[in-house]
Amino acid sequence: MTQRTTLITGATSGMGHALALDLAPHGGTLLLHGRDAGRLDAVAAEVRAAAPGTTVRTYLADLSDLDQVHGLAARIRAAEPHLDGLINNAVAGGGARPLVRELSRQGHELRFAVNHLAPYALTRGLLPLLTASAPARVVNVASIGQETIDFDDVMLERDYEGLRAYCRSKLALIMATFELAEELRDTGVTVNTLHPAHLMDTPGVRAYRLTPEVGTEEGVRPTVRLLLDPELAGTTGRYFDRFTDTRAHEQAYDTDARARLMDLTHRLIAR
Repeated sequence: MTQRTTLITGATSGMGHALALDLAPHGGTLLLHGRDAGRLDAVAAEVRAAAPGTTVRTYLADLSDLDQVHGLAARIRAAEPHLDGLINNAVAGGGARPLVRELSRQGHELRFAVNHLAPYALTRGLLPLLTASAPARVVNVASIGQETIDFDDVMLERDYEGLRAYCRSKLALIMATFELAEELRDTGVTVNTLHPAHLMDTPGVRAYRLTPEVGTEEGVRPTVRLLLDPELAGTTGRYFDRFTDTRAHEQAYDTDARARLMDLTHRLIAR
């Protein structure tokens, strides 16, 4: 781990914050992403204090704006000599007002934009750096909460509800994980996804007025395992429920549905 460079999105709170503190003692370089400059600086200072030998750099971007996502990827490509790991952790949960349909900067349904379009666009933008740094790993933080995507209403313009939007966006992320893993199979870059833990104590869980059941450390352990475990060096295109390699929602294995999703995704993230 000493020479590794790892990017964590959504590092200013919840599991992202916990991941940064967990990975810091391993050394190397941590790239921390956030959308609030003050909170990002505070987390970076905390990580540096906890592990003075670890290099910490910060990257500011609002992942609900695809222009900023593309800009984030470009800044990282220009500034970083290599990238060994990417944890797409940033998330928009069910929301404090789950019946209010919110939109991204480009007018897409917010949870679909932040939880699916942004991590996919960021990963694609960083592929030159990841492939040049291979072996490298991408870990997409999904959820056991998954719901069938209705391709006649992908943006949930009818019967909107925040948790439903969240569950559909997380299934989209899983489907994109499987597609990207196939594309990158011979490059040395692995792409896996997981449900890290059930109802962790995070701002998103509390905002939706759910009762947390476990601390963020419960989600950190299986996520870091996908990033670092040598036994998983060749594992790609898999969905894990914490530590268990298992099946995701059935739609994730529907090749026609995946093709439709990726066609839409590529059109939406195009600059």
